[in-house]
Amino acid sequence: MGGGFGLRPCPPTHEVRDPAQSSTDKRAALGSTHQHKEHAHDGWNDSDQDGHSHAGRRIVRVLRGILLKLFMNNPAPWIKQLATAICVALATALTLTIPAVGPSNLSLALIGVALVAASTIFAIAIGSRALRDRFTLLIPVVSLFGIGLFRAGTGGADSLYTALIILPIMWIASNAGRQYIWLAIVGSSAALLLPYIVAVHVPQDVGEWLVGVFPPIVFGFAAIIVNELARQARRQLRSTRRLAEERKAMLDDMMRYARKIEENEGRLRTANRLTSSVLNSVTEQSIIGTDLTGLIDVWNPGASALLGLAPAETEGSRYVFEFHLPEELEQRSRELNHPPGATVLNPGFSALVEPARQGGSDVRNWTYLKADGSRVTVEVAVTPRSNENGETVGYIFVAADVTHAIKLAHLKDEFVGMISHELRTPLSSVLGYLELLQDDQESPMTAEQKQYLSVAERNAKRLLHLVGDLLFTAQVESGMFPIVQTELDPRRLVAAALETARPAASGAGVEVNTVLSEQALVVSGDPGRLAQAFDNLISNAIKFTPRGGSVTVCLSESVGEVVVSVKDTGMGIPANELSRLTNRFFRASTATRNAVPGVGLGLSITKAIVAAHGGHLDVQSTEGAGTTFTMHLPMAGQPSLSHMYDSEDSLQR
Repeated sequence: MGGGFGLRPCPPTHEVRDPAQSSTDKRAALGSTHQHKEHAHDGWNDSDQDGHSHAGRRIVRVLRGILLKLFMNNPAPWIKQLATAICVALATALTLTIPAVGPSNLSLALIGVALVAASTIFAIAIGSRALRDRFTLLIPVVSLFGIGLFRAGTGGADSLYTALIILPIMWIASNAGRQYIWLAIVGSSAALLLPYIVAVHVPQDVGEWLVGVFPPIVFGFAAIIVNELARQARRQLRSTRRLAEERKAMLDDMMRYARKIEENEGRLRTANRLTSSVLNSVTEQSIIGTDLTGLIDVWNPGASALLGLAPAETEGSRYVFEFHLPEELEQRSRELNHPPGATVLNPGFSALVEPARQGGSDVRNWTYLKADGSRVTVEVAVTPRSNENGETVGYIFVAADVTHAIKLAHLKDEFVGMISHELRTPLSSVLGYLELLQDDQESPMTAEQKQYLSVAERNAKRLLHLVGDLLFTAQVESGMFPIVQTELDPRRLVAAALETARPAASGAGVEVNTVLSEQALVVSGDPGRLAQAFDNLISNAIKFTPRGGSVTVCLSESVGEVVVSVKDTGMGIPANELSRLTNRFFRASTATRNAVPGVGLGLSITKAIVAAHGGHLDVQSTEGAGTTFTMHLPMAGQPSLSHMYDSEDSLQR
């Protein structure tokens, strides 16, 4: 490699070459080199400087690789000692077999060989990491002095085996720390001066002194190079190990992440299969899923059975409001006054999902249009669909055909109405005859007989009242609930209800407090029905309040409405029962547990009366602390309030 720092064998020093021949060879070599450079296409640099640099880098890489393999990868001590042991064994064989290089002092040579052999055996025998860290350095040090003795026994300064010293020196110098450079220098100097030390002979001239000085200097520079290369190799090794550890950690994280993804995918597939199986198994209810615009993306077998269309005919192509009566959607939109929001551009769809869009749910009856044009009455529950961030991305419509249930309810109401009507007539007759008996002056009764008649009359009136309630609820359910509208002041009705309830409150030991507005208030409604609603709320509050408690009745004006609240300190109502309070014949568990009399029609009737007047009834209760019923009635000339309270906290449901 022309001009490169190549490694080539040196010619013998005794060879004599002809100058002319040498000049010819040089010219030929130069010509060959020039020709080679002109035709080289393998990427080598053309300049001598680049060749030197490349060759130098290769030598550094080779040396670093050797050091890395022998010293940096922390091999066993016997591996590091192997080169020294082999070379000393070879030198011993040469010394004992070739007379020209025979020993000058066999005893010293054998002692040196014994030291090297002992250090080799120690290197093989040493086991634990703690012993290695503490005593490994003894191996090259002992070997160095063994080689020094072997050199002293094979000619001293003229020994053929001086170069063996470099092996333990490299081992010593490869250790971390600059102090090992000095140890290598001092050790090599001592090894070179051993012939004089063992012979107790002081060097006589400068040449003999230089034997112990100059070679150690050379060895010292070699030790510096080895130490620096070893330091760089260690640093590179640490960096490589750190990088390998980081990559291993990253790989482990990636593997864990991959396993987690695989597990999540498995769970997701299982969840999807479960969801699909649940949806497919629901055949009696229609389940329809949509996006925010109403475009259908879920259509279960129940929807197919109810509406007569397959999923392929609806998913991604039809909108849910297409299956509703337009007039129902328009009516609901008018009730909602087209509130602003995400669906206001489509009032019909807004009418369906407005409560759900606001985070709640909505359950009401709608009329579905089937594929054949027929109609079916359904109860539809609308709930929002959310993504993993809690954002609403669509809606779920769960519908059940209630046509048969409505027919049964009508039949039941007709039956109840008929029975109530048939019972009312004989009860009225019984009460009339009881009154005649009590007023008969010709045949006066004893006190005991009058008491019996009084009990019979009281229970007959109670039964007549119950029959009236049953008849009233039947009228409400059938849509034949009569309301006689007139403008009235609710303060008078509330005051009359309070006067009626005071004897019962006094007998029950319940204090009744009132806070009535001093300003005249006017509502449009049926005085008899509103008085019945006020009576129900106040009598309920007294009935459910234990002795020593209190009932507070407040009447006030709010924005466009009259607010009547009845608050008691009674037994309260469990939170999970509040939504069923206005169901017919429902009684709270606290009422049955405390044996409070009643049949569960009062609140149902009160709710119907309030709703018929365009108002709203709500409740707040804490079990064991009391209950507050609040009645909202629109003032005369104001629109209905029912749409303003259409939420899941309402008794209007």
